[in-house]
Parts: sequence; C-alpha cells; structure tokens
Amino acid sequence: MSHAFIIEVNSRAAGIVVRDGRSFRFHAASDDFSGLEGQGFRSPGDAHKAAVRHLENCPAGRAPKLRVA
Repeated sequence: MSHAFIIEVNSRAAGIVVRDGRSFRFHAASDDFSGLEGQGFRSPGDAHKAAVRHLENCPAGRAPKLRVA
C-alpha cells in the first residue's frame, strides 16, 4: 500500500498527503494551498475534497474558481 499520494485540483498540484499513523498529513505544493499545511485527514480522498473547498473559498483574484460539470 502506498504511503504518499499527490493531490491535484483542476489539473494543479495542490500538495501531497503522507501517511502519519492512522491519518494522512497534508504538505502544500504552492502558497494557494498553504492553509491546509500540516492538517491531518482520514484518507487521500478527504484531503482532495478539502483542497477543492479551500480553492473555492480563496479570495477573488487569488486563485481561479473551479468549474463544476
């Protein structure tokens, strides 16, 4: 089983999550996702959902809004 996963949002690298005991610790790949730095998640999927929400809630002009299909 893998211990690290790349998290991408809208074809952008958001960061990686690395297994840390029973959780996955987030490490941001860019300043846009620094608000998630060090947070623990139950799964890589939960980290991805948090990264999507984080980007959607960024102040206007700081990061592009995601389009929902």
